[in-house]
Amino acid sequence: MERLTYSVTEVAELLGISRASAYTHVRTGLIPSVTLGGRIVVPRRALELMLDVEQKAS
Repeated sequence: MERLTYSVTEVAELLGISRASAYTHVRTGLIPSVTLGGRIVVPRRALELMLDVEQKAS
């Protein structure tokens, strides 16, 4: 079974950015996220779509 979400720390590692930057981007909405029981997670599909849009814009 594939994971459906990543933690903000995992997303930072995947994107090669700092944890602080990842949280900043989550707060501003640049990185899509949802809060589940007080925990912020990033849906895998939303991250893939975000990266796909960024890649097409380049």
